[in-house]
Amino acid sequence: MDVLAEFQVRKGKRKKQAFRGAVRSYGERLGYVYAEEKGALGARNVLFGDPEKADYLVTAHYDTCARLPFPNFITPCNVGIYLLYQIVVALLFCVPVLVAVWLAARLTESPLAVLLTGYGCLILLAWLLLCGPANRHNANDNTSGVILVLELMGTLPTELREKVCSVLFDLEEAGLIGSASYRSRHKKAVRRQLVLNADCIGDGDELLLIPSKTLRKKQPGRLERWKTLCAGSGEKPSPSGTGSSACFLRTRPIFPLAWALPPFAAVNASAFTAPASTHRKILSVKKRM
Repeated sequence: MDVLAEFQVRKGKRKKQAFRGAVRSYGERLGYVYAEEKGALGARNVLFGDPEKADYLVTAHYDTCARLPFPNFITPCNVGIYLLYQIVVALLFCVPVLVAVWLAARLTESPLAVLLTGYGCLILLAWLLLCGPANRHNANDNTSGVILVLELMGTLPTELREKVCSVLFDLEEAGLIGSASYRSRHKKAVRRQLVLNADCIGDGDELLLIPSKTLRKKQPGRLERWKTLCAGSGEKPSPSGTGSSACFLRTRPIFPLAWALPPFAAVNASAFTAPASTHRKILSVKKRM
């Protein structure tokens, strides 16, 4: 099973179903028990392991985002540039709406027609952003995260499997629907579990670890334990401006560290991202699928 070659697009009922079937076969060959959980708006989360008994969650979203007219430019360590880019993109999206409204005003001279045209364009743009044609170039977002979850499943020692639940979320691009459905179903378990969420880890030489507020304040020892495992790690100011720090680590240790998963997963990470160069080292790793 080559996720990048065979299932890079996971959007639409048929393609998602085919992907889930292949993942199920892969997991069962490794000795895992496969489960699906239905969520809001038709979301189907994929689970390997017992979410009620596991101490750690290793997660990624598997749904593919829609094709956008502009690149998804993210600078997690420079919030100012990121916000400026988002504002520019929002203004560019306003251009076709304003043109359509102007044409409606010139051609009809009807306030109702102008209003309906404006709302219609906004609804159409929203639909295209959420439900439009799939982005076929998504090796980073988030085929890389899916591969990480599956690779960890394959390298995790048998005696540690009961402690870990691997989850692939659906409909995250539509508004974090899959993860919200999972959390509502497993409220008590989530409160005691440590979560590692892998998102956009396919590009660059470094991984950015963003610990949650709960981890920083209540379990700083586990965060320090994680840092000691990462050769060549460093720190930069938190992108949230809260005074905390984000840990950078080299890409290469990620798979050997799968054998030390408890301290690895003891980081309640909200995201992994790679802000450096554009080559994909993680995706070149040979997958046992």
